[in-house]
Amino acid sequence: MKKILAILLLLLVVIQFIPYGKDYTNPAVIAEPKWDSLETRALFMKACVDCHTNETKWPAYSNVAPISWIVYNHVIEGREHFNISAWGHQKKNKGDEAAEELEEGEMPLKSYLLAHPEAQLTDDETKLLIQGLKNTFGEEKED
Repeated sequence: MKKILAILLLLLVVIQFIPYGKDYTNPAVIAEPKWDSLETRALFMKACVDCHTNETKWPAYSNVAPISWIVYNHVIEGREHFNISAWGHQKKNKGDEAAEELEEGEMPLKSYLLAHPEAQLTDDETKLLIQGLKNTFGEEKED
């Protein structure tokens, strides 16, 4: 048993040197959408800022593999699909789907909320954010 634990510990140390997910940068904010209200923006920033903007706060655990790989992948994937910091300047910006993701309980990810309880919205806040996202990112508002 001690041998297995020693091997696992050694493996944990070795994987820290794998470069995947080590680029913890926040590109410049290029443009934001025209929000329907300051309240919608505030709720979005409370629950979605780390994965859907260029203003990610990288916590200490995001520097420890293999957790770092998961965190990095979530942020990069989140920015690819919907990034309010590059509004109108990227190929995909699925703002029109943001409210639907929230309604279906798909966002924020449960794993994110476990690590960031401050991002948890009340039922009323969730309803307000859903409506605000619909108002802000309606299909005709792709600017």
